[in-house]
Amino acid sequence: MAPKFKDGDVVVAFSGKWVSWAHTAVAYAAFLGALFTGLYLHYEKIVENQYYGYPEEWFPSVSATIGDRYPERSVFQIFIAITSGPRFALVFLWYILTARPNSVLPRIVFGTGLFRTITCGGWTYITSTDDHGWHDIFMVSYLVSTIPWTLGCLAVSPNNPRAVRYRKILAGCFFGTLVPLTYFFIQHKVHKIAGAYTIYAFFEWAMVLFDVGFDAITALDFEGFELIVRDIKGASRGGSQLVADAVAEKQYVLPDEYV
Repeated sequence: MAPKFKDGDVVVAFSGKWVSWAHTAVAYAAFLGALFTGLYLHYEKIVENQYYGYPEEWFPSVSATIGDRYPERSVFQIFIAITSGPRFALVFLWYILTARPNSVLPRIVFGTGLFRTITCGGWTYITSTDDHGWHDIFMVSYLVSTIPWTLGCLAVSPNNPRAVRYRKILAGCFFGTLVPLTYFFIQHKVHKIAGAYTIYAFFEWAMVLFDVGFDAITALDFEGFELIVRDIKGASRGGSQLVADAVAEKQYVLPDEYV
């Protein structure tokens, strides 16, 4: 049987909280980078909707910002691609932290977290301009799965009063935003009121901030984790020969008649 613990050189070691901070920073960079790029390059085009344009509408929605035009769409997609690494790590660490023997709920939360990450990729890389139907399917799936993810995280949270309090606040803000968001969307879509879509856009951006912020709270829980990369074969000590070194030696070996 292989030993449970293997000795070796520690190559890299860092606190688990940096996974959360990396996810938070890059996710916010994706949305805000696309927003600032769009406002600078295509302001009047991205605030325009099917009924009104500038000056009746003067702030863009999330969908118009991240999916309609280049290069803001590409800025968003590049940063979301970078976010995927910390995102999968965050979901995995949360499962390790909350898993208990004979407990099914942490597994459900883990599966929901993976599903949300995949559906996020769906509405990110299939924009409303590319295929409006599939974009909406992935977006709705993401939003619906946010409910069990949020409630599940609250249910399985470790006994960390500070983290639990922040989670409740951000979860309340996120779900509370759905009411005015829906109201102003109806005002725009059904009643066609000028300026309603701009107000809707502000609530939509607020939901993005609350959504990412909710997952950022895991930094308070991951402080007790240390992620370690351990070299158990000594490869990082420089004793083993690299392929490039072997090729170089082969190229510079002189034939016997020249020695």
